[in-house]
Amino acid sequence: MKIIHKKLLLTCSIALLVIGIIGAITLNGPSQRMADIKSKSGTDFGDLLDVSYSTGSPIVIKDYTGFRVGFNTQNHTPAWVSWELLGSETDGAESRRQNFWQDLEIDGCPTTKDYSNSGYDRGHLCPAADQKWDSQAMTDCFSLANIAPQDHKLNTGAWKTLESKERLWAQRDSSIVIVAGPIYSDNDTQRIGNAGVRVPSAFFKVMIAPWLKEPRGIGFIYPNMISPGNMMNYSMTIREVEQATGLDFFHTLPDALEEEIETKSSFKEWNYARR
Repeated sequence: MKIIHKKLLLTCSIALLVIGIIGAITLNGPSQRMADIKSKSGTDFGDLLDVSYSTGSPIVIKDYTGFRVGFNTQNHTPAWVSWELLGSETDGAESRRQNFWQDLEIDGCPTTKDYSNSGYDRGHLCPAADQKWDSQAMTDCFSLANIAPQDHKLNTGAWKTLESKERLWAQRDSSIVIVAGPIYSDNDTQRIGNAGVRVPSAFFKVMIAPWLKEPRGIGFIYPNMISPGNMMNYSMTIREVEQATGLDFFHTLPDALEEEIETKSSFKEWNYARR
């Protein structure tokens, strides 16, 4: 599967929606990418990056270059980040940067100082290694709207391993769609920095390969601490992740296909080598 090359930047526009949230939509962002996929594949699954959530949640939606953020203005972290990863994007000329920045367009977005000396890493939800294909995409992924407090041992251990696997799976399957975010429980009361960035007790990730002859999906939940052992032990169905988060992923899929993808998961099937 091919899509229009993302370095052909389109004119950006921002639409403000007042329905309990603010949505900022850029025409060269994920929505346009999904439209490109639709036109190339001949299959319309709708906007797979859209996540359904409780209307009472204080969420700001913004499309960056290559990914979308649903930002929780009370937690000062993403509620989720969604993106589509092509196999052709898993390697590129752009080098990783460390220029974290506060997005002033997003109410409640923290500053870099909020994480300083906190004991937590600035954990990417959409990883920098997925954004090597474009300079603006690399810059955008260091927005602090794409970041949550993450235990260093998770960030550099099991979470990093999962990110590496995603890129291998995208290369094998040509394209996968991913959603990641923090999980909060009522007991998660710790906050860091002047902004009061809320520290989550766990992180989730779900992904689908919807354009395969036999589409599939899988989910993962990792506690926000060292997570030893086989990553298969942290895998589960997407429906189980939905139950843990209260979010509804990939709801624009046809109902029968959504049911098939979200209620079945096989780590062995996801982790097979290229056939």
